[in-house]
Amino acid sequence: MTNPSDTPGRMDPTQIGRVEDAVSTYSRPSELKITDMRLAVVCSNYDYPILRIDTNQGVYGIGEVRDAGHKENALQFKSMLLGQNPCNIDMIFRAMKRFGNWGREGGGVSGIEIALWDLIGKVYGVPCYQFLGGKYRDKVRLYADTPAPEEATPEGYRKALEGRKALGLTFIKFDIRPQLFWDTEDGAIGQPSPYEYTLGKRWRAPGGGTGTRITEKGIARAVEVVSAIRQAVGWEIALCTDHFGHGLMTAKEVIRLGEALEPYDLAWLEDPMPWYDIDGHKQVTDAIKTPTAAGEELYLWDGFREMIEKRAVDIIHPDLLTSGGMLETKKIADYAERHGLPTALHFAGSPIAFMANVHCAAAIPSFVALEHHGLDLPFWQGLVTGLEDAYMEGGFVTVPDKPGLGVDLDLEGIEANLRFPGLFESTDEWNNPKLGFWQPDRRWDK
Repeated sequence: MTNPSDTPGRMDPTQIGRVEDAVSTYSRPSELKITDMRLAVVCSNYDYPILRIDTNQGVYGIGEVRDAGHKENALQFKSMLLGQNPCNIDMIFRAMKRFGNWGREGGGVSGIEIALWDLIGKVYGVPCYQFLGGKYRDKVRLYADTPAPEEATPEGYRKALEGRKALGLTFIKFDIRPQLFWDTEDGAIGQPSPYEYTLGKRWRAPGGGTGTRITEKGIARAVEVVSAIRQAVGWEIALCTDHFGHGLMTAKEVIRLGEALEPYDLAWLEDPMPWYDIDGHKQVTDAIKTPTAAGEELYLWDGFREMIEKRAVDIIHPDLLTSGGMLETKKIADYAERHGLPTALHFAGSPIAFMANVHCAAAIPSFVALEHHGLDLPFWQGLVTGLEDAYMEGGFVTVPDKPGLGVDLDLEGIEANLRFPGLFESTDEWNNPKLGFWQPDRRWDK
């Protein structure tokens, strides 16, 4: 009898068996089924709703809802997940994405997508970046978020930025808040309303403002701050600003400020206009020499399309936990690259989504830098296992080759920092469909 291995084009069945034995499951992936989804909410500067998707084979995947989101953003999809094969990620994603939306409302869809890729990576024994087409880099550059100091003076900013540089980071973002203009003598015309004070002087409904305008003295104060920052960190450090307007300034005021800051060669001005004002972004982008970046509130490729096609910004800036997860963000970045726009990644979550961002960043050819928003949280790294102590040495994080995301839950670290009592407790009350998730085999009166 002819040995199958001697026949051209045929593989020895014993070799096939050895390949299948390498897959990390208790049975074939085709028999994998989702059996549960549970969450634990970590108390943080922005809370982290961490989720775990369980299967009938013991293997599970981890993800998280976007920072400051709610566990219900994910739990609303549980009845759609139960009984599904998690390997069918695209089919599951298409079913869920209709019910997501911009900002935190995209957090459930995105967090589940991450958990599914982590799960399948563990099943097949490969890192998540491999599902995105492979990696372009072995290390991912980080940029540090730096909150506005309590002493919002040039010296206060200088100390804050020197602290970030001391961590070895080569790319730093800093906040210039509207507070700076209000606290500067004659820095703004008009005063915020009591409603604006209640919200921390941050928000103003369109058309509902008090006539506040930023003055030349206010702009001069911002220039003084940025000048002190540049002197403190030197010219070898890339600098960018966080969103400073929150809709307070008109496009023309942002242009005035942007022009005043041009001598300091910032990498970008972030979110110069409200997220939904695409034409406003383009007006600013076309008028100033400093690059602009935006997109953290946009949901799915569909949400980015207009911004990209109009080249309304110089750099797209999706938050993976709103934009649709890893694969959707990769598609967004690829579409932006076709239009000559690079991608930086906005991020303010736990180490779980941090690693999802690392895998995604590794697979984006036009990638710039990934935000790190947990540098001031002593418990942050202890929420997971598998993250090395010196994980951001030199301002870069190494892309892991471990299966899935490359990290796992540290239950003790999570339990010690819970917002609410309950560590991945039962969510059986979400097992049945809610209104809006009607299924043909279910009657409304049941």
